[in-house]
Amino acid sequence: MTDSEGRERVAGGPIGKLAGKAKAAVGNLTRNDELAREGNLQEAQADAGAEAARHADEAERRQQQADLEARRNAVQTERESLRAEVEAATEAEAAERDRARAEQKAAVEAQAQAASAEARRRDEQQQAAATEQRTVAAPTAEEAEAAQLDQEARTPQRRAEAIDPEED
Repeated sequence: MTDSEGRERVAGGPIGKLAGKAKAAVGNLTRNDELAREGNLQEAQADAGAEAARHADEAERRQQQADLEARRNAVQTERESLRAEVEAATEAEAAERDRARAEQKAAVEAQAQAASAEARRRDEQQQAAATEQRTVAAPTAEEAEAAQLDQEARTPQRRAEAIDPEED
């Protein structure tokens, strides 16, 4: 094979290396320094190509490891983020339950206080009504007693009038 400038292109890989050794051996046997140099060059190029391929393979392997590590880190970050979201949601739900319980407790307490206040109001009304009844009944009893005393006081006066009717 030759390139556009007429130089021979050498095959790479194991075949290129073998061809280079063969050329170098033939060049050394025939004392053709140019053929020996070309064989050595082809062998060195094959070695360099193999070394470059090894380096490329190593670089690709390292890149794959780096990509894998980056994916692992991304997955770990996402896992931690999801865990934090779940914890936040759990805490929010617990807070909501606590708030609902507190509201329910406050409502029950308010209802109990309202019932107690209503009972006190009814008791006070009953007491006021009883006091009013006693107040209304008391003057009547007092009036009756006063009327009786007045009548008792008139009884001697009537007797006195009966005895002496003209004094009036």
